[in-house]
Amino acid sequence: MMENNDKSFLHIKNLKVNFNGYDGTKTILDIDEIKINKGEAYGIIGESGTGKTVLALSIFQLLEMPPGEIVSGEILLDGDDLLKKSAKQMEREVRGKKISMIFQDPMSTLNPVYSVGEQLVNVIVKNQGMNKNEAEKKAVEMLKLVDLPDAERAMDKYPHELSGGQRQRVIIALALSCGAEFIIADEPTRNLDVTIQAGILKLIKELQSTLNVTVLFIANNPGLISSTCDNTAVLYKGVIVEQGKTREVLRNPKHPYTFALLNAIPKNKKDKINLSKIAHVHEEENPEGACIYYNKCIKKQEVCKTIQKNIIISESHTAKCCLANEENNMKEGI
Repeated sequence: MMENNDKSFLHIKNLKVNFNGYDGTKTILDIDEIKINKGEAYGIIGESGTGKTVLALSIFQLLEMPPGEIVSGEILLDGDDLLKKSAKQMEREVRGKKISMIFQDPMSTLNPVYSVGEQLVNVIVKNQGMNKNEAEKKAVEMLKLVDLPDAERAMDKYPHELSGGQRQRVIIALALSCGAEFIIADEPTRNLDVTIQAGILKLIKELQSTLNVTVLFIANNPGLISSTCDNTAVLYKGVIVEQGKTREVLRNPKHPYTFALLNAIPKNKKDKINLSKIAHVHEEENPEGACIYYNKCIKKQEVCKTIQKNIIISESHTAKCCLANEENNMKEGI
């Protein structure tokens, strides 16, 4: 393995993923670069269908191929390119041991015919080499770590006997039981009641800090990552259109899509969304070589047909919009 001078724990470079279908080949991901440091919580936000889960599956090397195809790029985990590993190497060395995943639907992850304890013990024995007695003690510790009430009794319960929030805590315990240093949380609160979401987000943040694990948090609601993630990238049609410190991106959006995404969420019950002020409702054909958001952008100019490059806003904030540095570029017309 070549020496890697980059200090990023996860470094994605020039990743391009296509899907081949009856209607031809479509590019699903075209990511220039993402850098995530050790112990950091990093957010990826974007609407459904923009490629967030495809990114997670590509990192895990679980993308179904065909129809998927990783055309180019590198996914470096601590300097080691995951795309160069075989399926057996990923299974033996990476999945579970170095990377684990928290899914949005616990019931599709947990096996309904095994108790919570059995599933945790199996994961711990497989990934940490403990015997059954040691694994059982460790499993109880993990359930206590994720604040599951009465952890000892919960070991004997089956998934259907737990609430949605409790099942998600079990999923988090399973992810941490692998001993993984890198956790991908794919919209982990999507199917939970709003009152429970805050508790799960707080738990993930606390565990990330306490255990010094690195977390990639995927969400379609910017509010879910505002207090959870150090840095954030905004994904639109597979392209990172804006990234930087979470506070900068959410408080001072410079790409029209980020602005539209943030303003699509009502601030209170009386708010009514005027879509014409944040995006064109009817899509036009996107000119070849134009900005990827050109067909919806209300700020587009002639130059946007030919230029699509990252503009530096600050040392920790970039946007793929040639108008990003124009004063008040996202404030007019609100």
